[in-house]
Amino acid sequence: MGRFAIVAFRPLPGKEDKLMAVTKDHLPILRSQGLVTDRESYVMRASDGTIIEVFEWKSSKAIEEAHKNPAVLAMWQKYSEACEYVTLSSLKEFSNLFAEFEPVNP
Repeated sequence: MGRFAIVAFRPLPGKEDKLMAVTKDHLPILRSQGLVTDRESYVMRASDGTIIEVFEWKSSKAIEEAHKNPAVLAMWQKYSEACEYVTLSSLKEFSNLFAEFEPVNP
């Protein structure tokens, strides 16, 4: 059974373009490694510029496998150069009953 993930990436100063480039490659890399479903991801922007992505792993086992996969680890390194991971609760939108975000096409 699939597992939805919701992740928030806050761009480092001056790294917004690099973050968007990595985000554009994120799902194709995971898909090429057989770790995610065919479902498309949703990418959106919070009012503070944080990028939120919703995507579906194939399984909990796929998540575990990602942590040992060289292609995924290389991609995660690029993320670490472009952003910091933040909790969803740190975004003001999540204090609203209905959180609203700007749609983004990476």
